[in-house]
Amino acid sequence: MADACCSPPPLNLDRHRDNKAYRRVLWAVLAINAVMFLAEIGAGLAAGSASLQADALDFLGDAANYAISLLVVGMALRYRAAAALAKGLTMGAFGLWVVGTVVWHAAHGTLPSAFTMGAVGVAALAANVASFGLLWAYRKGDANMRSAWICTRNDVLGNIAVLLAALGVFGTGTGWPDVIVAAIMAGLALQGAVVVAQHSTAELRTRTA
Repeated sequence: MADACCSPPPLNLDRHRDNKAYRRVLWAVLAINAVMFLAEIGAGLAAGSASLQADALDFLGDAANYAISLLVVGMALRYRAAAALAKGLTMGAFGLWVVGTVVWHAAHGTLPSAFTMGAVGVAALAANVASFGLLWAYRKGDANMRSAWICTRNDVLGNIAVLLAALGVFGTGTGWPDVIVAAIMAGLALQGAVVVAQHSTAELRTRTA
């Protein structure tokens, strides 16, 4: 993390402009995230799970982010950096929304379905591991590429946390593990937003200097 934030941007960042292989990868992960959003939002609402709903909206946000990445992948670096900054702000907004969801579920003492959380959590983890593998080769590209990879990295961690929450709900008979995991996911989104914003701002300054 430190070397990515403190060292100067590589001089040849623009080599990723209009990368056709990356474009194909983005189409694949866009499809994965769109399908998983539809599946998980329905399951999250039916199960009354804050963490599943948060994860579903994360899938939706990622699908939108990948769509933006596809739109700007052929553009100059300054436009890709600007798009990455917009995605960072979106990630931050998502984190704040999840904080509100956590407060609501904590106040109402919601008891989600542990079985549904576990089953959907496994499917979501498989989808995000596939996306993670596809994006791995582009994790050190420009800010736009980094933002896509960071989103997927956070999703994998979030899915593991959802599975742990399902075990916690099953074992304790309370909704607190679900609420705690949703709060952790909010923290991941906010942390990722800061990292993406830092990289994109650095690239924008480099191109305008």
